[in-house]
Amino acid sequence: MTVKVYALSTCPYCRMTRKYLDENNVQYDVTEVDLLEGDEKAAAIDEVRTVSGGTSFPVVIVGDEVVVGFNKKRIMELLGL
Repeated sequence: MTVKVYALSTCPYCRMTRKYLDENNVQYDVTEVDLLEGDEKAAAIDEVRTVSGGTSFPVVIVGDEVVVGFNKKRIMELLGL
């Protein structure tokens, strides 16, 4: 199952999400949107808006499901933890 995280490097909830995934040995790709520049940053923000309907972080994509914020219970359900 593919897991993608859109995060901000300064966001405490983003850090908690990554820590939770790491502690459960979940492999995931992360994009720290605030560390990107120019077109790459604009494209990442557009992607976040498209999948989540806004620009709140973190955005966790598990397969086809999107979780906005650090919703540990929902992430657990989607990953079968």
